[in-house]
Amino acid sequence: MDTIYHLADPDDWAASQVSGRYEISTRGRTLADEGFIHTSFAVQWPRVRAAFYGDVVTPLVLLDIAPDRLTSPLVVEVGDHESSEEFPHIYGPLNVDAVLATTILPPPHGR
Repeated sequence: MDTIYHLADPDDWAASQVSGRYEISTRGRTLADEGFIHTSFAVQWPRVRAAFYGDVVTPLVLLDIAPDRLTSPLVVEVGDHESSEEFPHIYGPLNVDAVLATTILPPPHGR
């Protein structure tokens, strides 16, 4: 599988560097809250950024994740029941060594 992507708050990503584990599912929700970490395919993350982070006025971090390096299960499943669009979900913590690269995305995010 190709690289998958996750949008992160810079402070959350920085904290994961200390623990070695990232446990934020999506904006305002933890892995414990949601049961998995939301990720996207390359064509999806710009739409996710605009739809869910458009009002964020601070930078975000785009995580480029190698699926074959994950230590938690990755499941591709329907994430939008109206369109039946499938998204990759990580069912457990994201081990930071699965992140190949990071990119700082300055606002505005709702383009």
